[in-house]
Amino acid sequence: MTVVAMTTATSWFRDAVIYSLDVKTFNDSDGDGWGDFQGLIDRLNYLDSLGVDCLWIRPFFPSPLRDNGYDVADYYGVDDRLGTLGDVRELVDRAHDRGIRILTDMVFNHTSSEHPWFQRARSDPHSPYHDYYLWTEHPEEAFSHPNIFPDREDGVWTHDQVAGKWYYHQFYHHQPDLNTANPAVREEIYDVLRFWLQIGVDGFRIDAAHPMLHPKGHNAVTPDIGMGLFEEMKSVVRDEREDAILLAEADDQPEVLREYFADGDGFDMLFDFVTNQHMAYAIAVKDMWPMYRANEQLPDLGAIGQWANFLRNHDEFNLLKLPGEAFEHARQFFGDDEGDSWIFDRGHRLRLADLYAGDHDRIALAHSLMFSLRGTPVLLSGDEIGMGADISLPERESVRTPMQWSANDNGGFSTAAPEACYNPVIDEGEYSYEQLNVAEQLADPGSLLNRIKALIDARTMCPEIGSGSYSILDVPPKEVFVHRMDARNTVLIAAHNAATDRREVQIPFEVPADAATKIVGPGSYAIEDETIQFDLGECEYVWVRGDTRGDRIPMGEA
Repeated sequence: MTVVAMTTATSWFRDAVIYSLDVKTFNDSDGDGWGDFQGLIDRLNYLDSLGVDCLWIRPFFPSPLRDNGYDVADYYGVDDRLGTLGDVRELVDRAHDRGIRILTDMVFNHTSSEHPWFQRARSDPHSPYHDYYLWTEHPEEAFSHPNIFPDREDGVWTHDQVAGKWYYHQFYHHQPDLNTANPAVREEIYDVLRFWLQIGVDGFRIDAAHPMLHPKGHNAVTPDIGMGLFEEMKSVVRDEREDAILLAEADDQPEVLREYFADGDGFDMLFDFVTNQHMAYAIAVKDMWPMYRANEQLPDLGAIGQWANFLRNHDEFNLLKLPGEAFEHARQFFGDDEGDSWIFDRGHRLRLADLYAGDHDRIALAHSLMFSLRGTPVLLSGDEIGMGADISLPERESVRTPMQWSANDNGGFSTAAPEACYNPVIDEGEYSYEQLNVAEQLADPGSLLNRIKALIDARTMCPEIGSGSYSILDVPPKEVFVHRMDARNTVLIAAHNAATDRREVQIPFEVPADAATKIVGPGSYAIEDETIQFDLGECEYVWVRGDTRGDRIPMGEA
């Protein structure tokens, strides 16, 4: 293995910029219509120049792909359409050579019904694998609750003809839940983590962490160790690699989110679904009150962990964390003319550009706010150029179309015939690859892509965001949001205007003008008499960094 020329500190993630991608739809190297690991390796130059320093790679395991790979049929393999285990090792080495870390998705709440464990479980009730899953012979008497996909599944129990019993599934019926209360299942989980760490990955994004602890099965059992499951996972990971991390998808209630960190012995990061939903909504409706509410909802983490900030992901845009009236308004506000973007009774299957009607200024504003907030920013592949959704595709596949690299056939993603591609490239309308692609935006200094690159550079310059203290500065115009991050002798203050016209705000600021530096943004500011005044046009933003001692500070020092 290549020695990674990076810090081994366990807190590296605090200053990371994470980029999320699906190998299947990123870049095809062999012309079969499927993205692959060699194609991803070929695009490392792009990712390096973009400035990201960590890749979150979504599932690439053997799978029937009835849920985009989140229905895993083999935790130790690689889908042969995407490459080999050797290709994964090569990616890890090549990425590490550039200082880019790798996180892989792990799905431990459930498996595919085609997984060998389930096949053995259903065929032999005396097999140890039978208790890897949860069964009942009397579903009318068994524990039950709403399925996670309420408009797609009738419930959480499905009859298996081979076993002659019903099995439990919180997700699709082809994804039987693992019995995490079974110590043997937990040992399987730990072995999988060890295996991929030995391959060289730097950590894991744990899918559906919240449902892993739900009551399950006929008698509603839960792991007797509770959140200790995640502490054991953390211990296994750190024993193998001292700088490896765990990132959780845990869309739980705000009042219990802190428990997932286990005072520093659990997850290192959690996706911040609360701020995500409030932030995207606030910028869309041009009223920043949701940002204040989100801050009130979240627990203070101190030094025990960090939020992972995001604007969109590869699933639906979930609205459940918004209060009732805002939820209903957002449902209608973001809806399309045909009304078929709404899914699972909780969100829209649209990309960020769709939510903001293709307005690159508003998309850049949203990214600036996301990058400047406390926490680690996570960028969805394609959002940096403003890719849109294809709602003619089923369910969440609408937001999983191939990366648009150029105006060449299939957007430069693949040389295959269009019908051979895993998903079709968007080829018509304002989001088509001919109108919207990486090559053209790279050549345009004012493009969305180059604005996102500038924000990534800015985030790298400002370690206060990863480790400083966060505070919101109350300002009168409802469309303007101003916050600051303090760390030792430095301060970062950021102002964002969601209005469609100019706004000016003044706030106290103890840093003299000659000790402050504009970091990024089209907005302007002036400092006088311990006051900073921001002058922000439509969708403008600006970050200002200063030394509270009155000294001008080198970039990156905190």
